[in-house]
Amino acid sequence: MFRIGLTGGIGSGKTRVADLLAEWGAAVIDTDAISHALTAAGGGAMAAILAEFGPQAADPAGALDRAWMRELVFRDPQARTRLEAILHPRITAATNAAAEAAAGAPYQVFVVPLLIESGRWRERVDRICVVDCDPATQVDRVQRRSGLTPEAIRRIMAVQVTREQRLEAADDVIVNDGATTPYQLMTRARALHNRWLELAAAKDRTA
Repeated sequence: MFRIGLTGGIGSGKTRVADLLAEWGAAVIDTDAISHALTAAGGGAMAAILAEFGPQAADPAGALDRAWMRELVFRDPQARTRLEAILHPRITAATNAAAEAAAGAPYQVFVVPLLIESGRWRERVDRICVVDCDPATQVDRVQRRSGLTPEAIRRIMAVQVTREQRLEAADDVIVNDGATTPYQLMTRARALHNRWLELAAAKDRTA
């Protein structure tokens, strides 16, 4: 299978790009969505999370209390390591299962927020695509959709690689800055989709 790793900083618009690619026939496997499912009430990771962090890690509905966990991992880097030890194997297993189930698609897109940071994806995909925007636009978008303070958003951004590092790792870039219209974003994504279809077909011919 021809595989794309799709990433971008928080608020960059990678989910919108992934939605467009899915509409056009790509198999989209969103690791963030998988993580949310695992940490929902009754999710496959919740028992282990509660055993590791205690009942305070869950919200009243029984899902992961994301605000509580976010504060904990910012205060205690070891807490992030403990959480990742629970989540990463489960996310990997679910991602692999989804990829196998989508083997008939023209190509596969793996949406991974921390793709560059993980260091594990370069050899797993044929190309890395970065959805890029400036930091001020990131903060504005996230604040409008989540209600987080600019300070909290910048703390999240601080644990991600820099914009420059992300672009340096990219094979393809889709610009989605504050001046980008929905039509421009669609046009840019469509151009890459068509290119990836060509590359996928070429890979099939040489397989």
